[in-house]
Amino acid sequence: MKTDIEIARSIVLEPIEKIADQVAIPTHHLEHYGRSLAKVDLAELSSPNKPGKLILVTAITPTKAGIGKTTVSIGLALGMNRLGKKAVVALREPSLGPCFGMKGGAAGGGYAQVLPMEKINLHFTGDFHAITSAHNMITALLDNYIYQNRNTDKGLSEVLWKRVLDINDRALRSVVTGLGGTINGVPAESGFDITPASEIMAILCLSTSLDDLRRRLENILLGYTKAGEPFTVRDLGVVGAITVLLLDAIKPNLAQTTEHTPAFIHGGPFANIAHGCNSILATRMALAHSEYTITEAGFGADLGAEKFYNIKCRTAGLQPALTVLVATLGGLKMHGGVDEKSLKEENLEGVRQGLANLDRHIANLQGFGQTVVVAFNRFATDTDREIELVREHCQKQGVGFAVNTAFGEGGKGAEALAELVINTIESQPSAPLRFTYPLEASIEEKASEVARQIYGARSINFSAKARKQLDRIARHGWSRFPICIAKTQYSFSDDPTAYGSVRDFDLEVRDVVINTGAEMIVLVLGTLVRMPGLPKVPQAEKIDFIDGHIEGLS
Repeated sequence: MKTDIEIARSIVLEPIEKIADQVAIPTHHLEHYGRSLAKVDLAELSSPNKPGKLILVTAITPTKAGIGKTTVSIGLALGMNRLGKKAVVALREPSLGPCFGMKGGAAGGGYAQVLPMEKINLHFTGDFHAITSAHNMITALLDNYIYQNRNTDKGLSEVLWKRVLDINDRALRSVVTGLGGTINGVPAESGFDITPASEIMAILCLSTSLDDLRRRLENILLGYTKAGEPFTVRDLGVVGAITVLLLDAIKPNLAQTTEHTPAFIHGGPFANIAHGCNSILATRMALAHSEYTITEAGFGADLGAEKFYNIKCRTAGLQPALTVLVATLGGLKMHGGVDEKSLKEENLEGVRQGLANLDRHIANLQGFGQTVVVAFNRFATDTDREIELVREHCQKQGVGFAVNTAFGEGGKGAEALAELVINTIESQPSAPLRFTYPLEASIEEKASEVARQIYGARSINFSAKARKQLDRIARHGWSRFPICIAKTQYSFSDDPTAYGSVRDFDLEVRDVVINTGAEMIVLVLGTLVRMPGLPKVPQAEKIDFIDGHIEGLS
């Protein structure tokens, strides 16, 4: 089979006006980025038609090779369109960090991709650069404020705001700035997070309008004054400048799939260190112009779907009609105790043991009131006996099951899944969302509910450093915000090697990050860092420009 990038190059792209016409978006509301990409004016958030139905795609706890949620999301849209339905996808933008690190790309795979994949995986329409620039502009202006007021009572006693960069670079996690004498500023400890972890990324994705974006930017907590009061972007007096840097970035991007289905691609927070969902604006725009909108939440359902419901849906008032849970034999075997080197070999007992992980995610999703169907993402090495074992298990659980082969067959390979999803929504749509916790609860109470209900933990404890932040949160009235748990994606616990369906463990909150602009409280668990490092053999070694073509992206 051709590589992902060879398949992408073999497809003749339609002009973006033709893609927009499929969903009744007029040409004068497009801002072109070449022939096959465009930003869409926010006026297209509204439509005279009834909004479409929202479908979430999530997954079991992933392996390091991934589970294939994006491929399933795109394939489902292709399959629905083959059945005569108007379906679109609303996805996140890839980050350069994983593209050149472990993954090599994040635009789908095989014959279920969003295109042009080279542009989407690289600089796209510049949204990530705008967010990086806006974040670091605040940092520079804050450093200047500190420098100009270093000998006055207007100085700060504590600075919280750091820097971001959309590259995996472990050497930048902790740095010292301002060295070389007073001409270079005031020496201070600082550091870098990756751009998907930036609060401005979260703000862009959670804003419901340009005015809401500005309001949230103004409320960003930068540090504390000498009197112990919060110091924000409003106090810095630069919200207008930061808003200006994001005027283009706030507009959703329109692209197309391998079968020319419209795709809205906007925002890109990670789910292990942020909330893991594409923008509310892109999701709403997709819903306004389709019968069905398929979106995804990052990593496993415990990390991504929990935040999708408790943060994004609560903020935007969204009600998913159904949730698709993606599973693979590789993932099930890994959680069934099979060695990672043997995942491609038939192992019925390994699959049987791994089903406990699948069941945990199904139960969690149903706890939110969601109707769940399982999409089995088939690989070439999967055997019929193994697949039938999973099918029979799902049938006993009363959960719909369909095999997806969109990677190799495009929309044709997702028709069975599409038909299952359509029929299930018609006969058994999801109930209204049941959130894990009320916003009125304290941060500790919210954390306890998520730890117990979603992760199966015995307890969740806060370090002394984290408790200091909890006191500030309570004192300043920030307890009303939802929580965003940052932890390893490879386990229900905070131990990345604890596979399967582990329970009755203790979780440790190492740090608390207060996002008053994004209006969420980030709880950092275990050893997770917000600036990833590169693997021993990064994908960058495989990416090149040869004979007029980019190679190595996937």
